[in-house]
Amino acid sequence: MRFIDEVKIEVRAGNGGKGATSFRREKYIPKGGPNGGDGGRGGHVIFVASRDKNTLQELYLRKRLIAKNGESGKGSDCHGKNGDDIIIEVPIGTIVKDEDGHTLVDLAVAGSSYHLARGGEGGMGNARFATSTNRAPRYSQPGLEGEQGIRFLELKLMADVGLVGLPNAGKSTLLAHISNARPKIADYPFTTIKPMLGQVFMDDGDGFVVADIPGLIEGAHEGKGLGHRFLKHIERTAVLLHLVDAACEDGKPVPEQITEINGELEGYGETLVEKPRVLVFNKSDALLDAEREAIEAEVADSPYKVFFVSAVTGEGIKPLLWYIYDQVLQMRKRAIEEMRPTDYEE
Repeated sequence: MRFIDEVKIEVRAGNGGKGATSFRREKYIPKGGPNGGDGGRGGHVIFVASRDKNTLQELYLRKRLIAKNGESGKGSDCHGKNGDDIIIEVPIGTIVKDEDGHTLVDLAVAGSSYHLARGGEGGMGNARFATSTNRAPRYSQPGLEGEQGIRFLELKLMADVGLVGLPNAGKSTLLAHISNARPKIADYPFTTIKPMLGQVFMDDGDGFVVADIPGLIEGAHEGKGLGHRFLKHIERTAVLLHLVDAACEDGKPVPEQITEINGELEGYGETLVEKPRVLVFNKSDALLDAEREAIEAEVADSPYKVFFVSAVTGEGIKPLLWYIYDQVLQMRKRAIEEMRPTDYEE
């Protein structure tokens, strides 16, 4: 399945059915009166955020969502049938925008729903218009038109931790080591060509979700390479894991690797630059003591927490995970406090 995170679709809710103009006619009841029923409501188009979806592939292929119209009312006070709703499950983190690019809703919570287009109400039948002075109304209402328009969908993955770094820094290997994700791993750049999510389970039974973003290269925020269009998927994370190839297998010195990624995050915007970050030096098992000491000296003044790990041997992984887990718990606590009301009315 392709990873689709941006889609343009046409939505059209159903029109309401028209009300009926009808009169009760029975052999021994000369003044039966009006009995026209109401028309049915047009079908809605509804999105529901689901944990079972992780891409907008289904909507990319479908393109148009058109709900059924409501049926017309009938005699004998029969109400027309409502049009069937179209209910589509979308990934958690789906953002819906209108034609002008304004955000209509952010489906960031599992089970949350949104009406993309509401069906038109059915028209009232003539039985509704009967009064003491007008006992035989000969008119009814047409149904209202359903909402319609163009909607733009954008997916931002819901993850607690974002994994960034240059190609071949070992992000996929680390993700496979610490989580249940099984990304493709190979000895060439851009092994990861789409964001990968992995669930990390801690010893206390809780855990967090890590998002692996395709390797960044210089100029990524301007559209170069594979990672630029996926940077948005780490906007929601609590902390960024900046992975550095400590062995410098691609020939780039450690300071240059760090500076390059910092530049790309700054180029993307403040949403990423201001996030808490952890500097993780991978492939530490390949370092000599003197090489490790040299790197430690270079980052001694770094504002970030520093870890040396090996995604292959597992060296240093446990302390890193517990530190990240603590950062995630702090973010969750802050989120709860922000949602909690501070002023109470007596």
